Amino acid sequence: MRIGVLTGGGDCPGLNAVIRAVVRKGVAAYGHEFVGFRDGWKGPLEGLTKPLGIAEVRGILPRGGTILGSSRTNPFKIDGGVEKIKANLAEQGVDALVAIGGEDTLGVATKLNDLGVNVVGVPKTIDNDLNATDFTFGFDTAVNIAMEAIDRLHTTAESHHRTLVVEVMGRHAGWIALHAGLAGGANVILLPEREFDVDQVATYVTKRFQVEYAPIVVVAEGAHPLAGQMALQSQELDSFGHVRLGGIGQWLAEQLEAKTGKEARTVVLGHIQRGGTPSAFDRVLATRFGLQAIDAVHEGDFGKMMALRGTDIVRVPLIDGTGELKTVPLSRYEEAEVFFGS
Repeated sequence: MRIGVLTGGGDCPGLNAVIRAVVRKGVAAYGHEFVGFRDGWKGPLEGLTKPLGIAEVRGILPRGGTILGSSRTNPFKIDGGVEKIKANLAEQGVDALVAIGGEDTLGVATKLNDLGVNVVGVPKTIDNDLNATDFTFGFDTAVNIAMEAIDRLHTTAESHHRTLVVEVMGRHAGWIALHAGLAGGANVILLPEREFDVDQVATYVTKRFQVEYAPIVVVAEGAHPLAGQMALQSQELDSFGHVRLGGIGQWLAEQLEAKTGKEARTVVLGHIQRGGTPSAFDRVLATRFGLQAIDAVHEGDFGKMMALRGTDIVRVPLIDGTGELKTVPLSRYEEAEVFFGS
């Protein structure tokens, strides 16, 4: 069997570990042949390929990013896109695809599978917002990067008696903000799932200064104030209909400085959360996903996504992972709120 592999959407640590596991087991255990499609769905759409064998995956386990490249290409937004993909797969002699990606990439995979393309999905996103799986790889690394940044910011905030607002990724789901904020000892954590009252945030900040410590406020990029709008860097939409978020941290810092009379600065972690070497947890999870994915392909169990349930890797229908985003439940937020203002 000849199998194509692609990585789509935003990059994250652990992508190369999946590629490595799929190829190594696919060749060694099953004798399959592989071809890498470059730059997400743009690869099969335009016939962009690269060799993908044992030699090509050696040494990539600790590498961040993806050796195949990525993009946010949506073939369903391109005239004749699906037909082009089918034609290029036939020309390359590809029998099945392993698609590694998040909501958008696996959303395309779901539609293509319904149209007769043999696809198996592997869930990837630092936001941890894909349904049907307890965790996605990339999330643990992103949380640890954000936590380490918060740890460092505590000392400089206290030295200068200022508020530091840390903006982290999280368009619709605040898992990174919640976990990094709790682990880093933040005083306020603001998520997309719940609108915030800026006056209440200012009260928490003031209380922190009263005990002679400087406050750290962690805010997800998709968080927004009561009756407010998400902060946008651009109104322009990508091919999946997403606007570019950014700026809520700066807006909040300006509001807090005006309301508390204390200097406030913003730190935007941005793509720092995506880059660099994956954590041990993400390397192991990504490897396990890859091993299960090639098993599914070999068995002809298409239209499935790999998922972590407890400590087990299971297969679920692709639509289960992409039909609805997994957001932070209110109960989880309320568990954390006991620490605010302390």
